[in-house]
Amino acid sequence: MPTFTAPDGTTLAYYVTGDGPPLVCLPGGPMQDSVYLGDLGGLTAHRTLIRLDLRGTGGSAVPRDTASYRCDRQVADVEALREELGLERLELLAHSAGANLAALYTARHPDRVDRLALITPSVFAVGLGITAEDRLETARLRRDEPWFAPAYASLEAITAGRATDGDWDAVAPFWYGRWDDEARAFRAAEQRQRNDEAAALYASDGAFDPDGTRTALAAFPSPVFVLAGEYDVAGPARVMKEYAGLFPNAELVVQGGAGHFPWLEDRGRFVTAVVAFLDGGGVFSSP
Repeated sequence: MPTFTAPDGTTLAYYVTGDGPPLVCLPGGPMQDSVYLGDLGGLTAHRTLIRLDLRGTGGSAVPRDTASYRCDRQVADVEALREELGLERLELLAHSAGANLAALYTARHPDRVDRLALITPSVFAVGLGITAEDRLETARLRRDEPWFAPAYASLEAITAGRATDGDWDAVAPFWYGRWDDEARAFRAAEQRQRNDEAAALYASDGAFDPDGTRTALAAFPSPVFVLAGEYDVAGPARVMKEYAGLFPNAELVVQGGAGHFPWLEDRGRFVTAVVAFLDGGGVFSSP
């Protein structure tokens, strides 16, 4: 587990696995140990994955100033990692909430990003709206699942602003393309891997300037790939299409049957789509 020092003196860890050109990977959560990314469905056969543990997570140290958990303040950590690796430009992949950090990094350092892959991205950094009906419409695609009725009732409560603690646990099946033993184990591990204090500060006041970020991304010339899950209530396909439209050179793929973690549902489809993008393939079609 190599480490490096962030500009504020915090020791940060990263992990290097696989073969091929380097691909820097930013985890979501927010503020979750990068271990959950694993080998990203076998992507390690095509790329050397460099998984960053964000400050206060995994092998990285807790910062002296916990206000530095704010997303925009972590842009300097990504730039320090690039310098540590000795790379002029990055191939950058980000999942979920990690896409907020990737968007801010790209907006601030567009000349340092060669290709940008956003996997079921969060939209806070770019200020897109996801309506209750966006989420409920996506959820209704699962209406034939045996767990659907109670999970949907809890999702209605959440989207209406009347959720209880139990509702958040009840909607867990909607995050996965298959609610099976693997998904249950993944979910249980996720709860242990997140730094809740850091997560609460990640999007705190001042973290995001959506107008400024969208303006910067509209001028970003390099290729961008947005991968959505057909069943992902966190990032419904309509909004993911809007996200891709923020860039002048972006492609959207909606992976059929996938939830918020598309490498879990179909490793082959996920890896094929990501590698096609990273290797400079042409226009994508949904795998």
